[in-house]
Amino acid sequence: MKKIEAIIKPFKLDEVKEALHEVGVSGITVTEAKGFGRQKGHTELYRGAEYVVDFLPKVKLEVVVADAMAEQVVEAIASSAQTGRIGDGKIFVSPIESALRIRTGEKDDDAI
Repeated sequence: MKKIEAIIKPFKLDEVKEALHEVGVSGITVTEAKGFGRQKGHTELYRGAEYVVDFLPKVKLEVVVADAMAEQVVEAIASSAQTGRIGDGKIFVSPIESALRIRTGEKDDDAI
């Protein structure tokens, strides 16, 4: 099993969700996040005062899938989240040793 974490722009969430549904992902976890990478934030003007916005709004998606689906899921996220501009985000893939569905006691692939 693989855990796929993606940090994306918030307005791309619906497109990514649809793309994941099309490749057969049955569940995702979504967390609102803030952060910055190379873009280093930006400066905004508010009521005549200039201030620096260090942390930009992002969305973090987490999906656990079977090894065979991992590459397809990564491609679906990457293609649907891409805008071509700086700050599109990152995708991380990690191995998962075990999974347990609390309600039924199912383990590993059966639990996802």
